[in-house]
Amino acid sequence: MPSFQRRKAIGDAHEQRVALELNRRGWHVSPWGQGILSKPVRYALHHTSSSLRWTPDLIAAQGRQVVLIDCKSRMTSQTSRRHVVERAAVTAHLQLVAWTQLPLYYVFDNLDLLTPYDVLGYGQEGPRTAAGSGTPYVLVPAGRAVAFDCVFGTSDGLMAA
Repeated sequence: MPSFQRRKAIGDAHEQRVALELNRRGWHVSPWGQGILSKPVRYALHHTSSSLRWTPDLIAAQGRQVVLIDCKSRMTSQTSRRHVVERAAVTAHLQLVAWTQLPLYYVFDNLDLLTPYDVLGYGQEGPRTAAGSGTPYVLVPAGRAVAFDCVFGTSDGLMAA
């Protein structure tokens, strides 16, 4: 299986897990972003500098509350315990939050949460290549993340303390 297809399969599985965890907590989830675009459109968009390249993966609602979710699979170093987010994604997401006036959360494999503001405030620039992409990225200590249950509640509907 080619590298892109392998990464996409891992990312899709993570998105499905996050959607399931949100559903268990009473949230309604819909796919959003590049995942719902056709392959030719995704390909063309990938070769632009448009902020649409970093459209979050999911949109979720509970009652009148709406949030945007960008799933980050395999973006945590097991040795340094830091989460990784591309600098361009953070920039695009800060613009998106300002435009939509909706919160946006990065959800990592262990269900840690960070916002673009967290990444900007707590992160530090990493080397110039993230996973071979050639783009700058930001490293954030995992200890700065918030637990999934604290924001979205537990599967029994309660908010964690």
